[in-house]
Amino acid sequence: MAKTSKQGQLRIIGGEWRGRKLSFPAVEGLRPTSDRVRETLFNWLQMQIPGRRCLDLFAGSGALGLEALSRGAAEVVMVEQDRNAAQQVRLHLQSLNCQTGRVENCNAFNYLNGTATAFDIVFLDPPYQLACLAECCQLLEQNGWLKGKAYIYLEDSSKNSPPDLPDNWQLTHSKKAGEIGYHLAQRNT
Repeated sequence: MAKTSKQGQLRIIGGEWRGRKLSFPAVEGLRPTSDRVRETLFNWLQMQIPGRRCLDLFAGSGALGLEALSRGAAEVVMVEQDRNAAQQVRLHLQSLNCQTGRVENCNAFNYLNGTATAFDIVFLDPPYQLACLAECCQLLEQNGWLKGKAYIYLEDSSKNSPPDLPDNWQLTHSKKAGEIGYHLAQRNT
């Protein structure tokens, strides 16, 4: 994972805010999901996003959550531990006049061990060095965070295989782009 040495910029690639450029703070390890990967992901989910509740764990720059909001998600909760990154995402929501996005400035594991409300779509893109995808998947499943046919996006180093998934999840898409391995799973009840 590359270190971020200065303030960066991301571009919303589709929906209401298409083309908007947003900055994010210099935070070690912060790496927004690339335009190319986001475009593929949101092509996979294009019929699923409108009107759905989304959870963006390890939100970082907010790229995935903001993209979902731009494309018509009913609500997006973005969980980010770094105070500066969380504050920047809040400022983006204000500048976009968005009332349906919310930022929780806390540890993702503490959040997942809190009181659950089920989501339709979860974006799971933790820092690669945490190696916690399988653990997060289990917490999502066991603690009631997912609706019946929820979709879960998983991003990791391309050097790693997709994580072990709960028995009732099925991997529907899996691709690599450079150093990134990204996957989409669907929960079956």
